[in-house]
Amino acid sequence: MVRAESTVPTMSPLPAVDLLARTWDSLDPLLAELTEDEWKTPTDCPGWSVQDNVSHLIDYESRALGRPGPDHEVGDLPHLKNPMGSSNEVGVDWRRQFSGVEVLAEFREVMAARREQLGALTAEDLTAEIQTPIGPGTLADMLQLRLMDTWSHEQDIRRAVGRPGHISGPSADGAVSYFTKMLPYVVGKKAGAPDGATVVFEVDDRVIPIEVSGGRARTAELAPETATVRLGMDTATFAALVNGRTTSLDGVTLDGDTDLGQRVASNMAVMV
Repeated sequence: MVRAESTVPTMSPLPAVDLLARTWDSLDPLLAELTEDEWKTPTDCPGWSVQDNVSHLIDYESRALGRPGPDHEVGDLPHLKNPMGSSNEVGVDWRRQFSGVEVLAEFREVMAARREQLGALTAEDLTAEIQTPIGPGTLADMLQLRLMDTWSHEQDIRRAVGRPGHISGPSADGAVSYFTKMLPYVVGKKAGAPDGATVVFEVDDRVIPIEVSGGRARTAELAPETATVRLGMDTATFAALVNGRTTSLDGVTLDGDTDLGQRVASNMAVMV
Protein backbone atom coordinates (compact mmCIF):
# COMPACT_ATOMS: atom_id res chain seq x y z
CA MET A 1 0.00 0.00 0.00
CA VAL A 2 1.40 3.38 -1.01
CA ARG A 3 1.71 5.78 1.89
CA ALA A 4 2.05 9.54 1.94
CA GLU A 5 3.87 11.65 4.47
CA SER A 6 1.90 12.56 7.58
CA THR A 7 1.76 16.00 9.14
CA VAL A 8 0.69 14.91 12.61
CA PRO A 9 0.93 18.01 14.82
CA THR A 10 3.66 17.85 17.43
CA MET A 11 4.55 20.04 20.36
CA SER A 12 6.56 23.06 19.27
CA PRO A 13 10.24 23.16 20.19
CA LEU A 14 9.27 26.31 22.08
CA PRO A 15 8.83 25.65 25.80
CA ALA A 16 5.27 25.06 26.98
CA VAL A 17 5.67 28.24 29.05
CA ASP A 18 6.07 30.28 25.85
CA LEU A 19 3.15 28.58 24.12
CA LEU A 20 0.86 29.27 27.07
CA ALA A 21 1.96 32.92 27.16
CA ARG A 22 1.25 33.25 23.43
CA THR A 23 -2.31 32.09 24.08
CA TRP A 24 -2.75 34.75 26.76
CA ASP A 25 -1.37 37.28 24.27
CA SER A 26 -3.94 36.15 21.70
CA LEU A 27 -6.77 36.49 24.22
CA ASP A 28 -5.89 39.95 25.53
CA PRO A 29 -6.70 42.06 22.44
CA LEU A 30 -9.79 39.96 21.76
CA LEU A 31 -11.15 40.59 25.25
CA ALA A 32 -10.22 44.27 25.14
CA GLU A 33 -12.65 44.93 22.28
CA LEU A 34 -15.68 43.20 23.82
CA THR A 35 -18.77 45.12 24.90
CA GLU A 36 -20.33 44.33 28.27
CA ASP A 37 -23.11 42.44 26.47
CA GLU A 38 -20.51 40.32 24.70
CA TRP A 39 -18.81 39.52 28.01
CA LYS A 40 -22.13 38.09 29.17
CA THR A 41 -22.78 36.12 25.95
CA PRO A 42 -23.41 32.39 26.54
CA THR A 43 -20.84 30.02 25.04
CA ASP A 44 -20.97 26.35 24.01
CA CYS A 45 -19.22 25.49 27.30
CA PRO A 46 -22.29 24.44 29.33
CA GLY A 47 -23.50 27.08 31.76
CA TRP A 48 -20.66 29.49 31.06
CA SER A 49 -20.65 32.92 29.45
CA VAL A 50 -17.65 34.53 27.78
CA GLN A 51 -16.83 36.13 31.15
CA ASP A 52 -17.11 32.78 32.92
CA ASN A 53 -14.54 31.23 30.58
CA VAL A 54 -12.09 34.04 31.36
CA SER A 55 -12.87 33.78 35.07
CA HIS A 56 -11.98 30.08 34.96
CA LEU A 57 -8.59 30.84 33.42
CA ILE A 58 -7.95 33.54 36.02
CA ASP A 59 -8.97 31.25 38.85
CA TYR A 60 -6.65 28.44 37.84
CA GLU A 61 -3.59 30.59 37.20
CA SER A 62 -4.23 32.57 40.39
CA ARG A 63 -4.24 29.35 42.42
CA ALA A 64 -1.05 28.26 40.64
CA LEU A 65 0.49 31.47 41.98
CA GLY A 66 -0.36 30.26 45.47
CA ARG A 67 -3.19 32.70 46.02
CA PRO A 68 -6.19 31.42 47.99
CA GLY A 69 -9.44 30.91 46.16
CA PRO A 70 -12.57 32.82 47.17
CA ASP A 71 -14.53 31.66 50.21
CA HIS A 72 -17.71 31.09 48.25
CA GLU A 73 -20.55 28.58 48.12
CA VAL A 74 -21.94 27.50 44.76
CA GLY A 75 -25.60 26.55 44.52
CA ASP A 76 -27.08 23.52 42.77
CA LEU A 77 -26.48 24.50 39.14
CA PRO A 78 -27.76 22.15 36.39
CA HIS A 79 -24.52 22.18 34.36
CA LEU A 80 -22.44 20.81 37.24
CA LYS A 81 -21.95 17.07 36.63
CA ASN A 82 -18.95 16.07 38.75
CA PRO A 83 -16.71 17.21 41.63
CA MET A 84 -14.17 18.81 39.29
CA GLY A 85 -16.92 20.85 37.65
CA SER A 86 -18.17 21.97 41.05
CA SER A 87 -14.65 22.94 42.11
CA ASN A 88 -14.09 24.91 38.90
CA GLU A 89 -17.38 26.74 39.42
CA VAL A 90 -16.37 28.39 42.72
CA GLY A 91 -14.04 31.00 41.22
CA VAL A 92 -16.27 31.41 38.18
CA ASP A 93 -19.48 32.00 40.13
CA TRP A 94 -17.79 34.40 42.56
CA ARG A 95 -16.59 36.59 39.68
CA ARG A 96 -20.10 36.91 38.20
CA GLN A 97 -20.58 39.97 40.43
CA PHE A 98 -17.98 41.88 38.40
CA SER A 99 -18.10 43.64 35.04
CA GLY A 100 -16.17 42.42 32.03
CA VAL A 101 -13.78 45.36 32.36
CA GLU A 102 -13.01 44.36 35.95
CA VAL A 103 -12.44 40.74 34.96
CA LEU A 104 -10.12 41.84 32.13
CA ALA A 105 -8.07 43.90 34.59
CA GLU A 106 -7.68 40.86 36.84
CA PHE A 107 -6.82 38.67 33.83
CA ARG A 108 -3.99 41.02 32.91
CA GLU A 109 -2.63 41.26 36.46
CA VAL A 110 -2.76 37.51 37.11
CA MET A 111 -1.26 36.49 33.77
CA ALA A 112 1.58 39.01 34.16
CA ALA A 113 2.41 37.58 37.59
CA ARG A 114 2.12 34.03 36.28
CA ARG A 115 4.36 34.81 33.30
CA GLU A 116 7.03 36.10 35.69
CA GLN A 117 6.69 32.99 37.87
CA LEU A 118 6.91 30.58 34.92
CA GLY A 119 9.81 32.50 33.39
CA ALA A 120 11.90 31.72 36.45
CA LEU A 121 11.48 27.94 36.07
CA THR A 122 14.55 25.84 35.36
CA ALA A 123 14.78 22.71 33.21
CA GLU A 124 14.95 20.74 36.45
CA ASP A 125 11.71 22.38 37.64
CA LEU A 126 9.90 21.39 34.44
CA THR A 127 10.85 17.72 34.82
CA ALA A 128 9.76 17.57 38.46
CA GLU A 129 7.16 14.89 39.16
CA ILE A 130 3.77 16.26 40.21
CA GLN A 131 0.16 15.13 40.37
CA THR A 132 -1.86 16.51 37.45
CA PRO A 133 -5.67 16.39 37.05
CA ILE A 134 -5.24 13.31 34.84
CA GLY A 135 -2.68 11.51 37.00
CA PRO A 136 1.06 11.55 37.73
CA GLY A 137 3.20 13.64 35.39
CA THR A 138 5.73 16.44 35.24
CA LEU A 139 5.30 20.18 35.51
CA ALA A 140 5.90 20.35 31.74
CA ASP A 141 3.00 17.93 31.27
CA MET A 142 0.80 20.18 33.40
CA LEU A 143 1.73 23.22 31.33
CA GLN A 144 0.81 21.37 28.14
CA LEU A 145 -2.56 20.59 29.72
CA ARG A 146 -2.93 24.28 30.62
CA LEU A 147 -2.10 25.21 27.01
CA MET A 148 -4.81 22.86 25.73
CA ASP A 149 -7.36 24.15 28.24
CA THR A 150 -6.58 27.83 27.65
CA TRP A 151 -6.63 27.52 23.86
CA SER A 152 -9.89 25.53 24.02
CA HIS A 153 -11.58 28.22 26.11
CA GLU A 154 -10.23 30.86 23.75
CA GLN A 155 -12.01 29.02 20.95
CA ASP A 156 -15.21 28.86 23.07
CA ILE A 157 -15.03 32.64 23.40
CA ARG A 158 -14.27 33.24 19.73
CA ARG A 159 -17.20 31.11 18.58
CA ALA A 160 -19.58 32.89 20.95
CA VAL A 161 -18.66 36.42 19.83
CA GLY A 162 -18.13 35.58 16.15
CA ARG A 163 -14.43 36.42 16.07
CA PRO A 164 -12.62 33.32 14.77
CA GLY A 165 -8.86 33.19 15.03
CA HIS A 166 -5.71 31.63 16.47
CA ILE A 167 -6.28 28.33 14.68
CA SER A 168 -2.72 28.12 13.38
CA GLY A 169 0.73 28.67 14.82
CA PRO A 170 2.71 26.88 17.53
CA SER A 171 0.17 27.27 20.35
CA ALA A 172 -2.70 25.95 18.23
CA ASP A 173 -0.49 23.08 17.02
CA GLY A 174 0.42 22.30 20.63
CA ALA A 175 -3.23 22.13 21.66
CA VAL A 176 -4.19 19.98 18.66
CA SER A 177 -1.20 17.73 19.42
CA TYR A 178 -2.56 17.19 22.93
CA PHE A 179 -5.88 16.01 21.51
CA THR A 180 -4.17 13.88 18.85
CA LYS A 181 -2.95 11.53 21.59
CA MET A 182 -6.61 10.75 22.40
CA LEU A 183 -7.76 10.02 18.85
CA PRO A 184 -6.73 6.32 18.90
CA TYR A 185 -9.15 5.90 21.84
CA VAL A 186 -11.87 7.65 19.83
CA VAL A 187 -11.31 5.45 16.78
CA GLY A 188 -10.70 2.10 18.48
CA LYS A 189 -12.84 2.15 21.63
CA LYS A 190 -15.55 4.75 21.13
CA ALA A 191 -16.21 4.25 17.41
CA GLY A 192 -15.29 0.53 17.31
CA ALA A 193 -13.27 0.69 14.10
CA PRO A 194 -12.53 -2.85 12.84
CA ASP A 195 -9.09 -4.42 12.64
CA GLY A 196 -7.24 -3.23 9.54
CA ALA A 197 -9.10 0.07 9.31
CA THR A 198 -7.28 3.36 8.81
CA VAL A 199 -8.99 6.60 9.78
CA VAL A 200 -7.33 9.80 8.62
CA PHE A 201 -8.20 13.14 10.22
CA GLU A 202 -7.46 16.13 7.98
CA VAL A 203 -7.63 19.22 10.20
CA ASP A 204 -6.80 22.16 7.95
CA ASP A 205 -3.24 21.33 6.85
CA ARG A 206 -2.67 18.72 9.55
CA VAL A 207 -2.95 15.04 8.59
CA ILE A 208 -3.46 12.62 11.47
CA PRO A 209 -3.65 8.92 10.50
CA ILE A 210 -4.97 6.38 13.00
CA GLU A 211 -4.65 2.69 12.16
CA VAL A 212 -6.17 -0.34 13.86
CA SER A 213 -3.97 -3.43 13.98
CA GLY A 214 -4.09 -6.43 16.26
CA GLY A 215 -7.17 -5.02 17.95
CA ARG A 216 -5.38 -1.82 18.93
CA ALA A 217 -5.66 1.67 17.45
CA ARG A 218 -2.54 3.83 17.27
CA THR A 219 -1.28 6.92 15.50
CA ALA A 220 0.49 5.88 12.30
CA GLU A 221 3.77 7.40 11.17
CA LEU A 222 2.53 7.70 7.59
CA ALA A 223 -0.91 8.20 6.09
CA PRO A 224 -2.07 5.66 3.48
CA GLU A 225 -2.86 6.94 0.02
CA THR A 226 -6.18 5.09 0.35
CA ALA A 227 -7.75 5.13 3.81
CA THR A 228 -10.87 3.40 5.10
CA VAL A 229 -12.29 6.85 5.73
CA ARG A 230 -11.00 10.41 5.75
CA LEU A 231 -12.58 13.06 7.96
CA GLY A 232 -11.96 16.65 6.86
CA MET A 233 -12.65 19.68 9.05
CA ASP A 234 -11.20 23.03 10.00
CA THR A 235 -9.43 23.57 13.30
CA ALA A 236 -12.35 25.44 14.87
CA THR A 237 -14.69 22.51 14.14
CA PHE A 238 -12.12 20.06 15.50
CA ALA A 239 -11.89 22.08 18.73
CA ALA A 240 -15.66 22.14 19.15
CA LEU A 241 -15.99 18.39 18.57
CA VAL A 242 -13.12 17.15 20.78
CA ASN A 243 -14.23 19.43 23.60
CA GLY A 244 -17.82 18.18 23.36
CA ARG A 245 -19.15 21.64 22.51
CA THR A 246 -21.26 20.44 19.58
CA THR A 247 -22.81 17.29 18.16
CA SER A 248 -23.32 18.82 14.72
CA LEU A 249 -21.30 17.27 11.92
CA ASP A 250 -22.08 20.09 9.47
CA GLY A 251 -18.42 21.12 9.36
CA VAL A 252 -17.15 17.59 8.69
CA THR A 253 -16.58 16.00 5.27
CA LEU A 254 -16.33 12.23 4.89
CA ASP A 255 -14.55 10.32 2.13
CA GLY A 256 -14.75 6.52 2.23
CA ASP A 257 -16.69 4.40 4.72
CA THR A 258 -19.26 7.00 5.76
CA ASP A 259 -20.83 4.77 8.43
CA LEU A 260 -17.48 4.45 10.21
CA GLY A 261 -16.74 8.11 9.59
CA GLN A 262 -20.00 9.20 11.21
CA ARG A 263 -19.33 6.95 14.21
CA VAL A 264 -15.89 8.46 14.63
CA ALA A 265 -17.05 12.06 14.20
CA SER A 266 -19.97 11.53 16.58
CA ASN A 267 -17.65 10.19 19.27
CA MET A 268 -14.83 12.72 19.10
CA ALA A 269 -15.63 14.35 22.43
CA VAL A 270 -12.79 13.55 24.82
CA MET A 271 -13.25 16.42 27.29
CA VAL A 272 -16.26 16.64 29.59
